[in-house]
Amino acid sequence: MSPSGPGSAVLLLAALAALLGVCSAGSDAPRGVALGFVFDPKATCDPPCEHAGICIRNNTCFCSRGYEGETCKYANCFPKCKNGGVCLRPGKCRCAPGYGGRYCHKVTCEGGCWNGGECSAVNGVAKCICPSSWTGSKCQEAICPQGCRNGGICVAPGICSCPEGWLGGACHTAVCTQSCLNGGKCISPDKCRCRPPFSGPRCEERKKSH
Repeated sequence: MSPSGPGSAVLLLAALAALLGVCSAGSDAPRGVALGFVFDPKATCDPPCEHAGICIRNNTCFCSRGYEGETCKYANCFPKCKNGGVCLRPGKCRCAPGYGGRYCHKVTCEGGCWNGGECSAVNGVAKCICPSSWTGSKCQEAICPQGCRNGGICVAPGICSCPEGWLGGACHTAVCTQSCLNGGKCISPDKCRCRPPFSGPRCEERKKSH
């Protein structure tokens, strides 16, 4: 003989009370429902309760753990999603750009920070804070305090990559494949500046005096 009538309603109420006792133990207990509420087994909810919520009185839902709202429609993240994040489902946040982590509590820079840079929120915007010898949005550009002259490129802190014909820390020293003679000075690739009375490509010619 299957249970029916008032006895079955009492059993259902007892089972539900036990369930509520378990579910209300944590900090995520549904709001606005006390343990001593009246449960109506004939209650109807329109719209219906979502996400396994239980209709306890007409148009009153008791939500399962992790959901809230009149029809248990909204997911509840605990702790709450931070920095503008949106709770997609219990314990899962969708984070705003520039933030990451389970609850959007970590600042993240797209593409990461290179060369020892650290991602930090500056006026609400995620930015890479670079060491003193690097710059750029990802700390990808080296700094050469001395500068790189004559078309040189800074490739590492204080180190220039020089075009052919130039040497030195700042690409400031010209290279002449054949040395300048008679006190002449190499002033650009393969070009000598001569001291009087000498001339010629290598300052090898002495001007004749009349």
